[in-house]
Amino acid sequence: MSSGGGEKSGSGGGGAVKTPSDFLKSIRGRPVVVKLNSGVDYRGILACLDGYMNIAMEQTEEYVNGQLKNKYGDAFIRGNNVLYISTSKRTLTDGA
Repeated sequence: MSSGGGEKSGSGGGGAVKTPSDFLKSIRGRPVVVKLNSGVDYRGILACLDGYMNIAMEQTEEYVNGQLKNKYGDAFIRGNNVLYISTSKRTLTDGA
């Protein structure tokens, strides 16, 4: 079914098309920001996730209104609470 080598005519750049699933597989073990529907951010290392977007994180920090509230060694976030997952910048607070 998913034959990764199919090129579509009219696609913008050269190279393989990357699916959301490919993206999620590629960021495992890397720093991420997970934003919940409530507006709370969790920043840490993505340990694993499943098809329901349940997320396990390590070295997790909880941010409410941009302020650090808690630090957790490991955290599990239920997928129905997740608004988005983003790769983390190296200097989130040093930015400009």
